[in-house]
Amino acid sequence: MIMIILVYVGMLTLSLLQIRRTYQLDEFEPYEELLLSEYTKPVSILVPAYNESAGIYGSIRSLLSIEYPEYEVIIINDGSTDDTLEKLTEKFQLVKINRVYRKQLETKTIKGIYQSVLYPNLVVLDKENGGKADALNAGINCSRYPYFCSLDGDSIIERNAFLKVLKPIIESDDEVIASGGSVRIANGCTIQNGELIDVGLSTKPIVLMQVIEYLRAFLTGRVGLSRNNLLLIVSGAFGVFSKKWVIEAGGYAHTVGEDMELVVRLHRYMKEKKVDKKIIYVPDPVCWTEAPESIKFLRRQRKRWHRGLFDSLWKHKKLMFNPTYGSIGLFSMPYFFFIEFLGPLVELIGYILMIVSVFTESIQMEYAILFFLLSLIYGSIYSMAAVLLEEWSMERYPKVRHFAILFFMSLTETLWYRPLTVIWRVEGMIEMVAGKKGWGEMVRKGVSND
Repeated sequence: MIMIILVYVGMLTLSLLQIRRTYQLDEFEPYEELLLSEYTKPVSILVPAYNESAGIYGSIRSLLSIEYPEYEVIIINDGSTDDTLEKLTEKFQLVKINRVYRKQLETKTIKGIYQSVLYPNLVVLDKENGGKADALNAGINCSRYPYFCSLDGDSIIERNAFLKVLKPIIESDDEVIASGGSVRIANGCTIQNGELIDVGLSTKPIVLMQVIEYLRAFLTGRVGLSRNNLLLIVSGAFGVFSKKWVIEAGGYAHTVGEDMELVVRLHRYMKEKKVDKKIIYVPDPVCWTEAPESIKFLRRQRKRWHRGLFDSLWKHKKLMFNPTYGSIGLFSMPYFFFIEFLGPLVELIGYILMIVSVFTESIQMEYAILFFLLSLIYGSIYSMAAVLLEEWSMERYPKVRHFAILFFMSLTETLWYRPLTVIWRVEGMIEMVAGKKGWGEMVRKGVSND
């Protein structure tokens, strides 16, 4: 527990320093200047869509209204069984076209390529179902620009998000090959025709805890790791990559956690090629996405995420404690294995032993209470710190009421939400041992009012 607390305190400190530095630089170099800059990189926005009829229209509308000089939007209909393709055809007046498709990465069969009559930079790729990784590889093959962004089909992007997430790539002279932005929970927000009208909070406790969890993961964990080029994950919901390096590394792999696996493989590829490249996280650009509102689907999501974490670590186990791979092998891989992957198992064993010890009177009650309070305090303080960091830096939740709700909900995390996620992640470990594959069905209701 002491080791974990020290690691988290260190990451929180690094996050505070990095966010402060980022905002100081932005005061002197406004993002809006990139709109007129000749060095701005054109980008292909890839949106894999499988049964995304409920939210796909609003997501595309938000992409077509972003502030960026040159971009294309490629929707990959991955063999949807609902009316996703029909809805896109109707809403955007799609027509079938002949377009150059360079098969640099192997994918399932492409059935057709369509372009919008209303928006020439909107392309829809219709293909046989092959999974998210296969859909993204197909999108890469179809893309025209040197950088691509992967987005989830239910995501809503803020208008200036691409200026912010691409700024470090533009200014790095190709040293930065991948950049990830923040992901926030859209449940409770007012979104119309793909545009965020008003930031709000859901009334459901399970969603509120996910808001706090996302704040902690992005504003503390990823900022801290990114500062020293130790980041092993760029969220599949919002990340920009250099197409050249991704293709050289082999594209997306067919795994449950394809986003993390790609980032780990890019790090590995760079070290083996002995080139100095960076993968970073930028806290300010925000993508809003729908979160599960039921225990059933949240549990399924967390089990899948934990299986994906192990899958990525296992595929690249050669990096673990290997000095050849620098700080990635000596710090990042051990951190994700011992803290993120094994942590839930150790924590669950601790809960069980503590309860058994109390009933068998093999531990003094004073120590049991002290241990429980320590666990409660450190977990709650860490979550509260993430909420305070959000208010201090981003101010995405402008109302005092929102801040107060998140702050006081964070006090309850250790009492009910954290034990639940610990149990679900251990269940994911059991499924991993049992050899379970696949994503599992996720039902979405859509966050945008069309």
